[in-house]
Amino acid sequence: MSLLDDPAEPSVSAPHPLDNPAWAALTGPHREFAILCGLAARYQPDVSPFGVLGDTGPQAWADLRTLVGPDAVFPLAALDATPPAGFTVEWSLPGVQMIDESVDAEPDAEVVRLTAADVPEMLELVARTKPGPFERRTIELGTYLGIRRDGALIAMAGERMHPPGHTEISAVCTDPAYRGQGLGGRLVRAVAAEIHARGEIPFLHAAATNTGAIALYEKLGFVLRKNTLFSSVRTPPV
Repeated sequence: MSLLDDPAEPSVSAPHPLDNPAWAALTGPHREFAILCGLAARYQPDVSPFGVLGDTGPQAWADLRTLVGPDAVFPLAALDATPPAGFTVEWSLPGVQMIDESVDAEPDAEVVRLTAADVPEMLELVARTKPGPFERRTIELGTYLGIRRDGALIAMAGERMHPPGHTEISAVCTDPAYRGQGLGGRLVRAVAAEIHARGEIPFLHAAATNTGAIALYEKLGFVLRKNTLFSSVRTPPV
């Protein structure tokens, strides 16, 4: 019998890297920052507080408890999952995942590349603006760009999760005294230019309630890919 006579095997498409971006990053390009236990993974705590499950089955939740220990509170990144009995949800935040469709990515003459020496100022800016978690070593996840005025860091944006072929734009923030000048949009375009230069596709996340940010990202050329969920769960005590 020839191969042409054999019944065709049903094709199973591989999951898209952005379906579970933190897992795709931690088991792929960001493996050096990962702590893995079976179907559970987390970033090293001084890099990012987030972790994720490889799937939502019972073994993955059991692996998460092994990874972080009993009665531990742990944030899950961009994973819409309902925990089993024994786990409790401490908080949940509906979000959106958006992907570059027509972003006019371009370098910006005023933008500077940030380095480890800038981390103290970056942490201060994050504390004032609260764009989301940013740790001492978060800068190691990718490129971070900033804008300075009179020597002070007043706005920044950079790269966080890095699933294959894609890079998340994150930590987009502007000092309240300088908002309304379009600095965030300029930084997003500049970071997107860095990502395009590597042949990758920019994407980002926003809280579903942050309609102002979503409108800005749509104006820049991002489109909704899917709804998602950020949450924090407590593992069973025993």
